[in-house]
Amino acid sequence: MGKTVVTALTLVLAVLIGYFVSTRNMDSKIYVFDPRNATYEIEGKEILLINGEAQIETTPGSASKTIVRYFGNEVEGDLNGDGLKDKAFLITQDGGGSGLFYYAVVALKIVDGYKITNSFFIGDRIAPQSTYIPLNSMELQVNYAERKLGEPMTSEPSVGAVKLLKVTSEGVLEGLMK
Repeated sequence: MGKTVVTALTLVLAVLIGYFVSTRNMDSKIYVFDPRNATYEIEGKEILLINGEAQIETTPGSASKTIVRYFGNEVEGDLNGDGLKDKAFLITQDGGGSGLFYYAVVALKIVDGYKITNSFFIGDRIAPQSTYIPLNSMELQVNYAERKLGEPMTSEPSVGAVKLLKVTSEGVLEGLMK
């Protein structure tokens, strides 16, 4: 009888350990966020990136495509004051013409994952340099180079510029005045 009790207790213990380990692993998966495989809103359209890219028909039935890509320049910091580390990064949109449009996006950390903000237009054919969240500022700073006033878009970006962005209490990414 003693051997049966020990076997039964061992079996129960193994089941409980297996349950707690699998539950813990499931919980940890909730907090994983991959900006290369997420849905973004650009100019009112939802776009799903898979492996960092999406190709969308520019117009229905058209052979031309609009390509949206994860660009990077990822940075972490608290952008909404809740003490959790949010992620900010850039994505691009190429409509097949001469323009290459850059957007900033923030993934706000929430209890069970992330909530993605709207995309915020940074510029066309710019040269991104860095993104930065100054400590305790709750501001996103996007540093890039652009063209001099009056220069054609074919000129290389050569003038340093900064966009300051903030997440509103409603979770909207918007620009700050300089």
